Amino acid sequence: MYRVWYSTETFADYVIDNTFLKKLNPIKSKLCESDASKPVDFHKMPDHIKKILYLDSPDLIVEREGEPVFSVEISQEAGTGHNAFQRFPRIAASVENEVPALYIYPEAIFVRRQSDTEGKYDCINPNIFAAMESAMTIFDIPALLFYFPTLYPNAPKPGDNPKGKLLDPKYDGCPLSTSSEMQTMFDVMNLIIEKAERRTSRVRLINERQIKERREWMQREFFHKGGGNDHVWSPESASIEVATESLVNYLRQFTPNCEPELLLQREKTLIYQVDAKFRGDPYPGALAALDYLKCRVGKTYEDRDKNLVLAWGKVTEEDGNLTMIASKGEDSSVSQFIDKILTVRTNDNRCLLGRTFTDLQGCNIPRYYMQVRYGCTFTKVKEIRCYAYFADAILFYDGAFWREG
Repeated sequence: MYRVWYSTETFADYVIDNTFLKKLNPIKSKLCESDASKPVDFHKMPDHIKKILYLDSPDLIVEREGEPVFSVEISQEAGTGHNAFQRFPRIAASVENEVPALYIYPEAIFVRRQSDTEGKYDCINPNIFAAMESAMTIFDIPALLFYFPTLYPNAPKPGDNPKGKLLDPKYDGCPLSTSSEMQTMFDVMNLIIEKAERRTSRVRLINERQIKERREWMQREFFHKGGGNDHVWSPESASIEVATESLVNYLRQFTPNCEPELLLQREKTLIYQVDAKFRGDPYPGALAALDYLKCRVGKTYEDRDKNLVLAWGKVTEEDGNLTMIASKGEDSSVSQFIDKILTVRTNDNRCLLGRTFTDLQGCNIPRYYMQVRYGCTFTKVKEIRCYAYFADAILFYDGAFWREG
């Protein structure tokens, strides 16, 4: 039996009707993103699906007999700057659980700005290809990108979608199914489904010819879009590399005897600087992408050759010391981070672990039992989950947190 977990049912129908799934009569079920956003129903999600949702929720997951087959993420946004990485944690979570991840993203989106009334296309950041390639290299699991079909490079005419998107007439908001990119994606989906059906093939999925050809196409697109040249693309352009001892000196102002063994094992530290109010998107995804682009050499955060640090402000290094300036002041304070976590503990509807059995009613009994097992892993908002998962340390002008093991 197949089951298709979806965020948007129209997109589930789109995938089912255009692949072998249509003949397999899958069950459709609504995805519950997290215990934070869907506290009434999230605890009902099967454990093998929860494992893919620990960072963020993809748009669609296909499973066969309780085993995830592939996940799909779709975006219609312009992929400039940090935007292409906004959903990267969803891809990472899938691949890290050995589930192939497919990403639909526009090659370019037509944008009209006040300074340019005629408009122009904003093109995809090539680093998304490099980040996905790194994930494939480390885990030997497909992480493939397919272009959401557009009119690019031709400007939209009157009557066209103003952003140049080619949308399917049958499935609201979905990419044109007859486009070459979507046909290629459906072929890959069918290959994965066939492999799941047979389970006897000795060829690993990552080595299947269709997968290899798409991976090679992504490698070519990375260079075709300007990757690999002298230009430094986001999010690398927002990062600096410092000596780890300088980082530890900064941490010592909060704990004088600080000697974090894990951090000190790595000579260098990459610091991702966010000069903005403390918030979520697109920064969790950019941080995750930096891990795969610049730090990760193995399957866990312990397998890095550089520390990965998130800093809410501008960082400079001089004479073995770090200085940090946060232009947003109180809006980028450590208290903003703490407040996000406090809402989990102080809100009775979020954390149930302070209740007695007689206080629990209805769905709260199995939900309480889930929290006994997982704590508040799924109850914290996604940006807090992502920051704590990927960052070896988080720096604020008035505080810091770091790993010691």
